[in-house]
Amino acid sequence: MKPIDPRLLRYARATRFFLIAVVVLGVAGAGLVVAQAMLIAEVVVGAFQKGFSLGDLGTELVLLAVVAAGRALVSWLTELAAHRASAAVKSELRGRLLERAGQLGPGWLTGHGVSPARRAWGRTGSLVSLATRGVDALDDYFSRYLPQLGLAVVVPVAVLARIVTEDWVSAAIIVVTLPLIPVFMILIGWATQNRMDRQWRLLSRLSGHFLDVVAGLPTLKVFGRAKAQAESIRQITGEYRQATMRTLRIAFLSSFALELLATLSVALVAVTIGMRLVHGDMDLYVGLVILVLAPEAYLPLRQVGAQYHAAAEGLAAAEEIFEVLETPVRATGDAAAPSGTLSVEGVTVRYPGRASDAVSGVSFAVEPGETVALVGPSGVGKSTLLDVVLGFVEPAEGRVRVGGVDLADVSPERWRERIAWVPQRPHLYAGSIADNVRLARPDADDASLRGALRDGGAWEFVSA
Repeated sequence: MKPIDPRLLRYARATRFFLIAVVVLGVAGAGLVVAQAMLIAEVVVGAFQKGFSLGDLGTELVLLAVVAAGRALVSWLTELAAHRASAAVKSELRGRLLERAGQLGPGWLTGHGVSPARRAWGRTGSLVSLATRGVDALDDYFSRYLPQLGLAVVVPVAVLARIVTEDWVSAAIIVVTLPLIPVFMILIGWATQNRMDRQWRLLSRLSGHFLDVVAGLPTLKVFGRAKAQAESIRQITGEYRQATMRTLRIAFLSSFALELLATLSVALVAVTIGMRLVHGDMDLYVGLVILVLAPEAYLPLRQVGAQYHAAAEGLAAAEEIFEVLETPVRATGDAAAPSGTLSVEGVTVRYPGRASDAVSGVSFAVEPGETVALVGPSGVGKSTLLDVVLGFVEPAEGRVRVGGVDLADVSPERWRERIAWVPQRPHLYAGSIADNVRLARPDADDASLRGALRDGGAWEFVSA
């Protein structure tokens, strides 16, 4: 992922305003850095070279305090904007992710309809991990990395512009040594990104496997395989721990390398200034301004390198989030859902990467009010046919008609509003029984609610 991925601007509108705020606050912060260096130099020169008293330096000291308070205010505003943008972006991305998962349908969630290379996506556990921890991992990206990246763009330029007006030699040293930090950051970033991608894949694998084990725990207990799965989870957890430690090792080593490079660069500037001060070739005020500003030129870049590691997990997760959001959804119509006979005409479904058809040449018709049962052993394609009727899977051959209208021309949202579906393992969601019954009609009154419970054979149980 790039430092600022254009897809973030497309999928999360709050990012645009945040980037503008980061640039504006970065410019303000850069101006305050330069002002602070000049005031410090004036105070030191006035006190030690000109012998001014504390009262004589009162104006400079007050201005210095104001500038320090201004830098603190800019830092607080940046952090505030970062946290607000992070919350807005996470909410928007999470909503888009769940919306796209709903559009892709249960076939995508179970790994059907995707290539074998991407079938790992089709695990509910991976999606849960992506929508929770994956989206939350963007916190560090917005609250730490992006603000520091804004400062790294603005502050070194402002500092160099001020230094070059006073001493071109020091400016030349900074211009030569400053690009070395981004070069090392890029080299280290490549290694770190590969590690983080592997770490995130391991976490997704662990989440998916754990959810599968929990869902199938009763069956595993019956066949005495629960302990074997526990050992499998322990092994994956160990691999994830080792991957995390390897990533941290790179992070610590890279931070040390960047700190050493920046320290040596500042020391080189300081040595040249010291030699010229000793020989009387430089004014003390100019030397102090440069000495105070030189570390400020390197600091934002060093911080970007350090914060990159904090945001690396979020960057890896964002790549998978964008891959899901960019997964194409089958084209659908926008016609209203008609009434009438449901006709399945020669439907054949073949999933990518499969040698055989999941469903082959199936035809049947269901009249209004008629009850039809799809009967067959597990794996013959009953669920696939239901996915076709629901509009989640597009048949390779054949078509589905409703009242003589091709289902491909009907709005899927309007069509699904007319369908009631109970899964093989019904689940009560958080809330009251009434909330669960009202999922189809949130505005249903109590009389309709009781009628639905009676029709479903649940009234005696609920009223007991």
